[in-house]
Amino acid sequence: MLYHSTRSSAEKVGFFEAFANGLAPDGGLYLPGELPGLPEAMLNPAAEYPYPNLAADFFGLFDTDHEPEVIRDLVVDSHRLFADPPNAAPLKQLDERLFVLELFHGPTLAFKDFGLQIVGSLFADQIQRTGKPINVLGATSGDTGSAAIHGLANQPGVNAFILYPKGRISPLQERQMTCTGAPNIFPISIEGSFDDAQKIVKDLFGDLEFKAGVGLSAINSINLARVLAQCIYYLHAWRSLPNAARSDVTFNVPTGNFGNIFAGWLISKMGLPVRRFRIATNQNDILYRLFTTGEYAPGGVDPSFAPSMDIQVASNFERFLFYALDGDASRVATMMGELKETGSGEDRRLRSGHVHSEPDR
Repeated sequence: MLYHSTRSSAEKVGFFEAFANGLAPDGGLYLPGELPGLPEAMLNPAAEYPYPNLAADFFGLFDTDHEPEVIRDLVVDSHRLFADPPNAAPLKQLDERLFVLELFHGPTLAFKDFGLQIVGSLFADQIQRTGKPINVLGATSGDTGSAAIHGLANQPGVNAFILYPKGRISPLQERQMTCTGAPNIFPISIEGSFDDAQKIVKDLFGDLEFKAGVGLSAINSINLARVLAQCIYYLHAWRSLPNAARSDVTFNVPTGNFGNIFAGWLISKMGLPVRRFRIATNQNDILYRLFTTGEYAPGGVDPSFAPSMDIQVASNFERFLFYALDGDASRVATMMGELKETGSGEDRRLRSGHVHSEPDR
């Protein structure tokens, strides 16, 4: 399978290159040239499917550069530190129509473990395959950083530099990042918000000479592998539902950087039968305003007790925008350029059927 940038569909690359690059050379985000449909076996809840095996088979739909048995070994091994790997994401029923998917059974208690344990294994494979060391750069509001560091600490050939907003992450997550004792881990606190940290990361990835010179790789959800790994627990949740509930499913997802809910939306485009997705937000409600007014206008961050939701520039919105604009990469490039220059952008097509949302907060 080949991948292209959200800002240009001209140059296509394989999985290895898309993963290693993280961000496309033109500043866009990678997407598959064509979304595969979900195999019938994955949509058969009666078939036994331990979570790591489901994850391995799902990744096999997108990674055609590795041999299938290598994918299986990499992905299955990535789940060994979960409390119960065969059921890494337990679905708990609260009442007749309400279920909660527990995503905190990984090694750092964060839902980011699902993506970052796999990404860590893929980095190790990349280093072994190419013989080249890498420098991993990421920004975090807390959970990405701790999960990434846990997956990369003491890993040969990797240095990890994680930027986080000073005083705006939980004490536990800061300790998880700063107290590893690992010589290859470099947590860096910055003044400002997560958006400020994320901008530094994107600017550095935009310097192609620097990126190539230091072997820079991405750990944030700008790396498509992160998003693909998060698709899987939506499929697992749907498979775990009682038969009576499976025909009318709404996912309610707290969101900040848009990667989590975009992963669910993406797998629904592959055939997972979901009625709708609801975005849960806080006072930093840029996505709520987008879906109710059609305008994407970043402003200042109002800090809360949920720093991972205190985000104004949601990276994965660009991937969603590509699909909302029917794959018009040049238009995406123009809009993202205007957004960077002016801090706002508006596309009226998003108000006329390309995006549907109920005005729930």
